[in-house]
Amino acid sequence: MQVQPITDLKHVKSIKRLLSDRPRDHLLFVLGVNSGLRVQDILVLKIKDVIGLKVGERVSLKEKKTGKDNVFIVNSDIHKAISEYFASIDLDENNFIFKSRKGKNSPITTYAVTQMVKRWANEVSCKGNYGAHTLRKTWCYQQRMQYGVSWEVLSKRLQHSSPSITRRYIGVGPEEVEAVLLNSI
Repeated sequence: MQVQPITDLKHVKSIKRLLSDRPRDHLLFVLGVNSGLRVQDILVLKIKDVIGLKVGERVSLKEKKTGKDNVFIVNSDIHKAISEYFASIDLDENNFIFKSRKGKNSPITTYAVTQMVKRWANEVSCKGNYGAHTLRKTWCYQQRMQYGVSWEVLSKRLQHSSPSITRRYIGVGPEEVEAVLLNSI
């Protein structure tokens, strides 16, 4: 079963508030819903990759799934979340940002993120099927609904091989297609 995006912006804001006293989790959520990256690509980021960055600066990475080069740009929410998290930990630039608590220097797993996202959604009474990929899908959905970004631009950003994949992400359903039939020209 495929996971869904968080479609209601009030749930996104509620999760941010819920995580406000958990800087690591807050950063994970904020980075996920603000970058459009897959969680597996977020988890391999190290402190040295983002330390000292300012709003508007970019981070380059290679996607694990596709091997393609990609970037994300630090926006104000990401910058604030990074600053708050880094202020709460001992900084070792060689550590993963989302370091596992299992002793060795490795990141938390995608499975762990799936469990976290499910828990967060449940805690704010957000009903649906959620997981790690929800963060990327939420970015995509909200870009379209809040900012009117075209599916073509979203597809290019997400580096999808097919437009049909992007259309699934943005949640175009039959009711939306039928609604345009009421438009007079």
